[in-house]
Amino acid sequence: MKKDIHPSNYKFVVFKDMSNGHTFLSRSTASSKEMIKWEDGKEYPVVKLEISNTSHPFYTGKNVLVDTAGRIDKFKKRYEKKSK
Repeated sequence: MKKDIHPSNYKFVVFKDMSNGHTFLSRSTASSKEMIKWEDGKEYPVVKLEISNTSHPFYTGKNVLVDTAGRIDKFKKRYEKKSK
């Protein structure tokens, strides 16, 4: 394997799933200006996620559509006009 290709600046970061509010602590190179107080009393940077394993239909077994930016409505409007 090649040497020195992996980043060396890993730090603890809290990831927050914005669709259901689930948070988890992990190490990452991702950075954020927002901070959150974790269960251990320390503050960590928080990285917001649109979807994680706790809300993804593949992992939950539920067929739920996650519409964060109105994409489904835009799609329906676009193709509704063409069918008329």
